[in-house]
Formats: sequence, structure tokens, C-alpha cells
Amino acid sequence: MNRTVLDLWVGVFVAMGIAALLFLALKVGSISGSEIQSPYTLKARFDNIGGLKARAPVKSSGVVVGRVSEIRYDAEHFQAEVVFSVDGRYKFPVDTFANINTSGLLGEQYLGLEPGGEDKTLQPGDEVRKTQSAIVLEKLISQFMFNKAAEGESAPAK
Repeated sequence: MNRTVLDLWVGVFVAMGIAALLFLALKVGSISGSEIQSPYTLKARFDNIGGLKARAPVKSSGVVVGRVSEIRYDAEHFQAEVVFSVDGRYKFPVDTFANINTSGLLGEQYLGLEPGGEDKTLQPGDEVRKTQSAIVLEKLISQFMFNKAAEGESAPAK
């Protein structure tokens, strides 16, 4: 084999390697073109969002269906407004329940969606009306301690 043919085969091999790496990167990143549908935006209001952050996952039945886009304070309703995007493949009924959950005991917080039973689905820009705020562990502990202290004061002396 002469030098030109050898260089040609090396170039083909390198090009195939780059194509294979690009293919794997797209598969790992879930950017395969046929499966993507444009996401749509929804919002929900909460009294307390706890440690929820932008880019937190939105899950339904444990499956990531979207991401939190933005968190802002609604001065008119005195609540936190969470704006999130949902993959276009997933449609949720209008009576969907949104709650803020924690992964494990002290893990990261995420937005959980529990679908209802209505036939009509949420449209882009709609608001999820049924919400449950984050459970703040410190508040639960202080309530428990306060109740135990109140029980100790009301117990009859022996």
C-alpha cells in the first residue's frame, strides 16, 4: 500500500469514530430528533415552595416530564408562582394536582404532578389550580416540640 491509500483509510476510520461519538452524545442527551415535541409552559401558585429551584425536575409517577423554568413572587396573591415546561408528548387533565416533593428525607425538591380524571387537558399557559406547598421539616419539628411541651404542662402532678 502506498502512503496515500493508508492516509485515506486513517481518515475514514477517524471520521467514523467522530460520527459514532456524535451519535452516542445525542442518545445520552436524549436529543434524538424524532422523539422531540415542542414543550409547553404551565404555571402553579404555592404558599411555600421550600427549597425548590429553577431547573428542578417536574415528575409524574416518578418519570421526569419537564423542568421548572422560573420562580417568582406574585405580589397580588402573596404567593410564589412556579412556571414550568412540560414535554409536548405528555398531556395532563385540567384537574391535575401539583405538589412539591422531596427526593428522600433530605434530598432535592421537585415538582410532582398527579393527573386527575377529566377529559379536557391543560393548554399552554394554563395554571394548575390544585396545589400543595412544600412540607418544611423545621416547621414540623417545632410543632411536634410545641405539642410535647404543651402536654407536659397540662399533665396532672402526682
